[in-house]
Amino acid sequence: MALAEGVLAARGAHGSVHLTEGPGHAFELAQAAVAARAAVVCAWGGDGTVNEVTRAVAGSGTALGIVPAGSGNGLARELGIPWDPTAALRVALGRRERVIDVGDFEGHLFVNLAGIGLDACVAARFNARPGGRRGVLPYLAIGVREIFRYRAREYTIRVGAETWHERALVIICSNARQYGGGAIVAPAARLDDGQLDVVTIAPRPPLVALRDGLHLFRGTLDRAPGVRTVRTASMEISGTEPILFHVDGEAVTGGTTLTVRIRPAVLRVRVP
Repeated sequence: MALAEGVLAARGAHGSVHLTEGPGHAFELAQAAVAARAAVVCAWGGDGTVNEVTRAVAGSGTALGIVPAGSGNGLARELGIPWDPTAALRVALGRRERVIDVGDFEGHLFVNLAGIGLDACVAARFNARPGGRRGVLPYLAIGVREIFRYRAREYTIRVGAETWHERALVIICSNARQYGGGAIVAPAARLDDGQLDVVTIAPRPPLVALRDGLHLFRGTLDRAPGVRTVRTASMEISGTEPILFHVDGEAVTGGTTLTVRIRPAVLRVRVP
């Protein structure tokens, strides 16, 4: 808190600093700031904290600032936000902004990406650990373990007038290019193009999946076998049982049919 208060004082900026007390608190604090017509709300944390603040400020006159301090920091990486907290706070208090899109997955907003299948399962396991260590390495460890356990499901996917059935290991709806931590799932995705890049990955043996996972860190997943990418502003996904999905790493269980769409140009973000 002292560092943030010091940066505010040095810039002569009026503001207040709050510590969150648990899941959902950042959203409540950001809602109050929007109601008070704050110029910017700064999320100091990981993609989950950024997501909570985004839900409150999207579509308002309040901008989002980011101090990256999480496991993946996907949006901060996409926008080139500095890792140094003082430098990031100075960006948040600056005047340069970028207007970007936000994804909407059954009313749950996401900035980076949302997913169904293996990655949603990994997100649920990661978040369920009692007091577990954060960071990329624990996430990868859970991912490796689940690759040997998870079984692909059957889905019906509707994009515009096209409908197809697919057995998929993962279905990823990407607004940005990456999960975070340098794992790029949709190399061509852009934050402000009014489209989602929907990536489907066909099932494969666990050892092959581990090998193909290297494409994430090379930015070449779109070239891997059994990977399909479709660009769309909206889509519908159906399964035979309630579908577990995640939005920016936060797991949610939905119904058997889910709608995903883009909300273009609704989020103002302070950038370098």
